[in-house]
Amino acid sequence: MVDGVASAQLDATIREKLNATHVEVVDISGGCGQAFEVVVVSPLFAGKGVLMRHRLVNAALKAEIAAIHAFTQKDYTPEEWAKKQQQ
Repeated sequence: MVDGVASAQLDATIREKLNATHVEVVDISGGCGQAFEVVVVSPLFAGKGVLMRHRLVNAALKAEIAAIHAFTQKDYTPEEWAKKQQQ
């Protein structure tokens, strides 16, 4: 992708850098790779508040986020994610 980022690239980077057990990446830009919504499930989030979780993800994706226009995230521990799936 010349301008923007590929969903698969975001997914791979999140899994590698954040030890993520579950990742969902949705390109909400219509396929041009400029706006994404992500769900990240990682044991690294245990004991951390929302702001610290966002900072971890933002630091891991610094280069990718710089290349896109919009990025939203929802971050969960594996336990929180399991509980959410039962609702």
